[in-house]
Amino acid sequence: MAGSKEIRTKIKSVENTRKITRAMEMVAASKMRKAQDRMRAARPYAEKIRQVAAHLSRANPEYKHPFLIKREDIKNIGVIVVTSDKGLCGGLNTNVLRMVMSRMSEWQAQGKGIQVCSIGNKGFSFMTRVGAQVKSHIVGLGDIPHLENLIGAVKVMLNAYVAGEIDAIYISYNAFVNTMKQEPRVDQLLPLSSDQLETGSGSTWDYIYEPDAKVVVDQLLVRYIESLVYNAVTENQASEQSARMVAMKAASDNAKQVIGDLKLIYNKARQAAITKEISEIVGGAAAVS
Repeated sequence: MAGSKEIRTKIKSVENTRKITRAMEMVAASKMRKAQDRMRAARPYAEKIRQVAAHLSRANPEYKHPFLIKREDIKNIGVIVVTSDKGLCGGLNTNVLRMVMSRMSEWQAQGKGIQVCSIGNKGFSFMTRVGAQVKSHIVGLGDIPHLENLIGAVKVMLNAYVAGEIDAIYISYNAFVNTMKQEPRVDQLLPLSSDQLETGSGSTWDYIYEPDAKVVVDQLLVRYIESLVYNAVTENQASEQSARMVAMKAASDNAKQVIGDLKLIYNKARQAAITKEISEIVGGAAAVS
């Protein structure tokens, strides 16, 4: 059995660790609420721009943007991987990266080339480590993502799609379900499907275009794709803070249990030392008498 001094040192160490995890839990809870507010605030904009894009695509059947054209022979696939910059959030990044690697293995087995755009330090480090072809990346988004910081890395993939270097683009991220559940997803980003541009009504709107329909449709569909990526980032950040809060709470609870077990061991060791001293005193007194 370890000595009393060693046990006291362990108790102090675990108590200090518990203070850290408790502080991180409270910080994550605060950031989670703000991340959820940003996520909910972005949804109405994404929904409205989706409806406008759908009406525009139907109002101009004579012009088809490359984002709307499905290619028959898919040789190369682009994947936008959204992860967190920091760890200590349970299996959040592991789950989405495992799903991405599973899909990439399937595509590679079919003879398709894969190019990756990584958003987040964890995903970039992982993709670099496994030898994936990282076409663009962005790290250090911070707690508040800004669309202008995402555009550069995403535009590289969109330009490659328009140029024919990539035939389909997918995006992977953790969708926020609730505080206790985050769902890893891999969704098709391009080409845009009819389901993504479904308005819920059969009517179409007519517009007056300035300067012309082609320029407006081109710009709007690019903004729509950027809004989808931004939504995925906000969903992933809300999931990250929720997972970190739960992970830190579990760590705090485990530390509390470890402290209780160590204190029990310490009390047993102390009681054993006292009992030994009493026995020695009694034995010495008996010997003298």
